Amino acid sequence: MIVLTGGRGAADPETLITEYEIQEKVNELASRISSDYEGKEPVVIGVLKGAWIFMADLVRRLTLPVRCDFVRLRSYQGRESTGKVEILMDTTRSLEGKDVLIVEDIVDTGITMDYLLKRLRERGVRSVEICALLDKPSRRVVDVSIKYVGFTVPDKFIVGYGLDLDQEFRNLPYIGVISPK
Repeated sequence: MIVLTGGRGAADPETLITEYEIQEKVNELASRISSDYEGKEPVVIGVLKGAWIFMADLVRRLTLPVRCDFVRLRSYQGRESTGKVEILMDTTRSLEGKDVLIVEDIVDTGITMDYLLKRLRERGVRSVEICALLDKPSRRVVDVSIKYVGFTVPDKFIVGYGLDLDQEFRNLPYIGVISPK
């Protein structure tokens, strides 16, 4: 267990999901994904910046060959969704005929995932599924199917384990809640 010292003191987020719980869930998800994709070589696409820590832990636990790529999308400004998705960085390989697994940190409104799913299908992927560490269905605007969900979380602002608030808190080994200001 990692203990943070010399941190932000009273500003540290309240723990919602512990480091241990996250690692247990990553193991469980990796086992399911490895079983479901047995005999295949999926392309795992991480959504930057928030999913990189989760994706790194997840792919190291998969028991099958994978190819990794990334996209970087923007749909948030501070704590609020803009409702529009911008592609800041696209994948670097052809995905036509490939089995794709999107790895996302959190799905809340569903707008970003819906946009990405449509773009990948237009590129001729054989299959595409979503693996999200966190699901916040109370904020859903667009219905998206998430095959692999780590945790369902309340409608609170979540940080840690890759998720941020204005580029802070990504390095926390747990998932925390930021209180409104």
